[in-house]
Parts: sequence; structure tokens; C-alpha cells
Amino acid sequence: MRKALIFLLPAGLWMAWAQAPQAPPAGPPPAAKKEAFKNVAPVSKEVLKVKLPRAQEAQLDNGMTVLILEDHRLPQISISMDIRGGGGLLDPVEMKGLSTNSATLMREGTATLTSKQIAEQVDLLAASIGASSSNTTMSSGFAMSGLSDNFDKWFALGMDVFLHPAFPADEWAKLKQRTLLGLRQQRTNPAFLASERFNKLVFGDHPQSAISATPATVEAITPEAMKKWHDERLAPQNTILGIVGDVTAAEILPKLKAAFAGWKKTGYKPVQPPDAPPNPELHVAIVNRPGSVQTNLVMGNVAIDRRSADYVAMNVMNQVLGAGASARLFNNLREDKGYTYGAYSSFAAGMLPGPWQASSEVRTDVTEGAMREFFNELKRIREEKVPAGELEEKKRTVVASFALSLESPATLLGYAIQRKDYNLPEDYWDTYPAKISAVTADDVQRVARKYLTLDNIQIVAVGDAVKIKPILEKYGKVVVYDVDGKVAQ
Repeated sequence: MRKALIFLLPAGLWMAWAQAPQAPPAGPPPAAKKEAFKNVAPVSKEVLKVKLPRAQEAQLDNGMTVLILEDHRLPQISISMDIRGGGGLLDPVEMKGLSTNSATLMREGTATLTSKQIAEQVDLLAASIGASSSNTTMSSGFAMSGLSDNFDKWFALGMDVFLHPAFPADEWAKLKQRTLLGLRQQRTNPAFLASERFNKLVFGDHPQSAISATPATVEAITPEAMKKWHDERLAPQNTILGIVGDVTAAEILPKLKAAFAGWKKTGYKPVQPPDAPPNPELHVAIVNRPGSVQTNLVMGNVAIDRRSADYVAMNVMNQVLGAGASARLFNNLREDKGYTYGAYSSFAAGMLPGPWQASSEVRTDVTEGAMREFFNELKRIREEKVPAGELEEKKRTVVASFALSLESPATLLGYAIQRKDYNLPEDYWDTYPAKISAVTADDVQRVARKYLTLDNIQIVAVGDAVKIKPILEKYGKVVVYDVDGKVAQ
């Protein structure tokens, strides 16, 4: 996983760019008390003292890194593989969607098992096996899990799926039809349309601009291309395998060495695209959906990658601005104004710099007010220092969420993989709560001013162009697109 969104997203998981679509409220929600930040104590120093269990690290002869985290509380074992170079960001332009579809098809047949047989064995063993990839990341993932008492059986099945996928033509024909149908359906989804246009404005011709395959690129994919993807782009020297659960290093390492003995090291070195700089000019785009009763708003630009020294301060700043239901955007646009069911902000930070964004789905008739309040809040966090009580409350929220996450063995393993993946200091997670607590109002204002720039902000609105274009023209020259992504005549 290379795309860590906001905070606490473990390696091996991917997050969609768009939020789930929401219907506009019929009217203002019930009045709610405004949040008060009075006499809030700072984060306890005891809470800040964290010592995460250290994963045992080994390297196999084929170059694969192995991280082992023992947890004997439950008779369960989970394996997560992070494979740099297998992600859709590196797909050939003419075959966008190759990685995502190939990953899906891996479980649909091997050299010795059919799709049905694999599914039956997975169910019989009460296991979980599957591959994943994203169009916007450099990495793909493979995960399997099950009970420790039948580990050898489900692990052998998972290894067969991982090492020997057949990419059967008949299964691809069925998956292709489902994929093409999904591509047509997503063009009716305003959240997807907003995300698609936003990425194109933000990234231009950069590979990160394409969040989805197209019918033409899907039609160009063949089983032969999938096999080439598997054989060339999934390489052990670019892989981190994490295992957590009811295991010991002494018993699991020999099994891993034997299972991966035939997976040979290759010369493949994935080439990371250059960082995309922020779009230097302000743009405003409308995706026209005539008759729409709501407007989907997204605005932002490129910010930071995961290794940035500003990551911690950005996390706290985002918590203040719009990370949840107690943040400023939500309180303003929903609780105070009643424009929407929710308004949020986020930032994506992976191997490459990703965007910060603020977004909401509002009733068409309050589009003007919503835009005004978005900019009010963006200006406010840039121009005014966060009050001490509010800042402490948001830092407490981040630290508390982190503390709760440590109860999950899979999340602990995710942290270990993420630390290794991004070459973070060994004590990175141990010191994370203290780093959050040390963020000041000056830090929050500094990163807000640095990244939440308004003179080159990218603005996307999906809705009825006839009704909302005059409103959006107040922010810049508007270009109107149809739902197929073409400039409207």
C-alpha cells in the first residue's frame, strides 16, 4: 500500500477517492448545541508513552522481506503482502485497469483448481484469500487469513492462488462484462464524476489523474497481458510479507521459505513517476447533470507525500477542519446551516504527493451558501490560529483513535509494514502520540497556509449547470463537462 489516507490506514488497504454519495436532507436538521472547548485537559503524558510490539524481521533468499508479529490471544493468523510495482499507477495507458482486473481474476482459477473449487475450499476452511490493486497506487496486495489449527491447508491454497493463477479466458469474459457494466453505472454516480474531474484538474497528464479504466482500455486487456503482469510485476524483491497471529517465528519461517522457494528474484525495479506539483492555476469545472436536486462539491490541490515532515501537523490541521462530525466544516454546513448531511476534508499521502480536499453534497438551492462557507472555513484556518481548547480537543481525538487501534493485531501489523514501506524511523509509532501532542497552533496555521492555497484551488461541482454556473463563475472561469467527461458545447 502506498496511499495512506489521512491517518491510521494500514498498508495493504486502499481508499476510494470519492465519498459515498449522500441524498440531500429534506430540510435543516434538528438544532444542535455548538461544541464548546472549555477547561479541556491536555493529553495525558501516560497516554503518550507507547511501546508497540516489534515485528521480527527476516529476509528470504529471493529478497522478500518478512515481518512476523506474534499474538496468541486468538487461534487466528493473517498474512498481508505489499507488492511494489504491481499497482495500477504503472499500468500501460492503453490498458488502464490491467492491475485491478488481474488481481480480481487471480482467485478465479489456478493450474489445478477451478474458480468453483477454490471458492468451495475457502468456505470449507473458513478462510479468506484474495488479491487487490488500485488504479492510483504503485502497489498491489495479496492477503489470506484463517484459523491457526488448519493453517497448512488454507496457506497452501492461498499460495496456489498467488503463485499459479491461470487467468482463464472464460472467467475473464464474465469479469469483463461485469467491469464494463460497472463502468457504465459509475457514470451515473455524482460522487464518481466529481472525483474523476477533480483528479484530472489536480494532476493534469500525470498518471495519478486517471482513477478509473475506460471501456476501451478494458477491452484491450487479455489473459496473456494478465499473466505478463503477474510474472513480471509481482516480484519477491519488491515485496513485504507481514504475518500476525498465533504463530512463532521459529515455526513459520521454515514454512515460508519452503512455500516461496520457487518464486525467484527478478531484475524488475518499478520506476516511480515524478512527483506531481500543485496545479499552479485556479480552475473551476462543472459536470452537468440536468435536473439534479443536489450539487456535489470538491475542492483542493496537491499537498504532501507520506514521508513529509508536515504529515503530523497536517493530520491535526485536518482534524480541526473537517476530519469528522465534530470538525468545523461539519459543524458549519450541517449543524449550523443545515445545507447537507455532512461536510468533510481529507488528504491523501502515499509514495507520491496526493491531494488535500474539502467536499460535500448539498441541496442545489444552497450551493451559493455552501461555497461561501467552505471558503470562510478555509480562510479562517489559514488566517486565524486555532484556539487552545479546540486544538487540544482535536489532538486528544487523534491520540485516542491511535490508542484504540492498537487493540487490533492486524492494525499493528499494518503499522509495521507501513513503517518499513516508507522507511520511517524504527520508533516512529512509539513516538507518534507525542508528536501529535506537540503540534502547536502555529504549526496548524503554517501547514494550512502552505498547502490550502486559495489562489490556485481546483473546484469541481457536479449538478445542474443552468442553476449553479452563475454561482461558480464568481470563483473563476467555468468549464462545463458532460457526464462522459467531454466539454459541453
